[in-house]
Amino acid sequence: MRTLQKRQVCILLPNKQHLDCTVRVRARGHEVLNSVLKQLGVGELQVFGLAVLRDNEYFFLDLEQKLSKYFGKRWKRGSSTVPFILFLRVQYYVESGWLLLSSKVQQLYYTELRQKVLQSQSRHQEALYFQLAASALQAEVGDLEEDRHYFLPEDYFPSWLIKRRGRDFLLQHCPVLHMELRGVSRSQAILQFIKEASSLQDGPVTFYRMRQASQTQTQTVSVNQRNPPEYCNCNEVDSQEVDKKKLRSSTLLGVASKGVHIYQEVEGKQCLLYEFSWTDIDRLTFQGSRFEISAVGSLCLPKLVYYTPSTFHSKHVLRHLSDSHRLHINNRDAVSYIQHLEDMQASQLHREAYICDTTRLTHRLQSNSLTSSMSSCSVANETTTAWTIEEEDEEDYEEDKVTEFELCVDEPEEFLVDNPAEVPWLAELLHGAPADGPLMLPYSYWEAVTVEMKQVLRRKADEGVSVD
Repeated sequence: MRTLQKRQVCILLPNKQHLDCTVRVRARGHEVLNSVLKQLGVGELQVFGLAVLRDNEYFFLDLEQKLSKYFGKRWKRGSSTVPFILFLRVQYYVESGWLLLSSKVQQLYYTELRQKVLQSQSRHQEALYFQLAASALQAEVGDLEEDRHYFLPEDYFPSWLIKRRGRDFLLQHCPVLHMELRGVSRSQAILQFIKEASSLQDGPVTFYRMRQASQTQTQTVSVNQRNPPEYCNCNEVDSQEVDKKKLRSSTLLGVASKGVHIYQEVEGKQCLLYEFSWTDIDRLTFQGSRFEISAVGSLCLPKLVYYTPSTFHSKHVLRHLSDSHRLHINNRDAVSYIQHLEDMQASQLHREAYICDTTRLTHRLQSNSLTSSMSSCSVANETTTAWTIEEEDEEDYEEDKVTEFELCVDEPEEFLVDNPAEVPWLAELLHGAPADGPLMLPYSYWEAVTVEMKQVLRRKADEGVSVD
């Protein structure tokens, strides 16, 4: 009788390894997470979450909910010998690998991102795939010693690109870019790959399948006015073909670090319809399985209406959107300053722009993380975002109850510093100890940097020194 109160759970990792744990039949998600942390030997997983596969889609667990909610009746009548499968997957994508505190977490992040690149269909960004392949080869193979067929194109390029260019073309030209990275360490190459992959249109994105409210004519447009028209192409599927094949198409909602993407999938090819940054969105509304996106008035776009398969899907997409936006708010200052540092170092050290790790600062950052800072972000004074998430069980959910949230994001101020050595934090970042691990700087520390920057600028103004 006692053994029937236990369940075997198998957690599949991005690197194709797996972890096993035994939990109580009434266990909640955080019990599995604690077991994963212990077995991996890390304090927290930061951007990763535990996901369950349902209807060929991944849904991230609410760690406070019982596992029986996700596995249903099979969990209650399951034996102690048949494992239940969970997946450790990236839940929140970041723009810089320096934001990942643990080297193990960084490696897992890189591994999953590698697989996302192979599945990507951003056909107008062909050159970027060659850069990503070169960075991945430097991280996994090291310096190129001689001109030989030392890799399989299928391991580094999407299948459509291999078909378009041919294997011989890739084997001929990719080593040229790989050769340019000679001397770059494995950890530096991984950081470079993460940075480059963040600009891949459909790479660092989590997709959820939806359906359109009506079969009205599809409008292909990018709401980000700063993007060139190439973002409006439909991956070699013209608009007339899209209209003819609507019955065989579906809509994909993509949750990215900077906002929300809407794709239409036609015979396996993805067409980007809308690309909303967080500041482009006025309101997201869920009502049962009905999902609405209202853009800010200046974009002059109609309200977009889609339907999720169920209220279960709606609630989980809502939570993912909510947490992703909070994380974006919390880390935007850190991302901005890291980019500032990399730009300064790129002008001084060319390809040695990834050596600014600070071992001496690590002990000052251990008590902070993307996860912990995200949890406090919702009550931070710096944000004016209101989120409403209903916590009822699915069977008690009222279909006519509206669950909605509004986004109101104030962009951070920008500061320019002529001499970073005058700012202690920047000087320590630029000239700290040799790199042997990643950097993660939470909002509280960047707030201190901002104060010091203001003091520098004020002092220069008093001395009559131009700060332009």
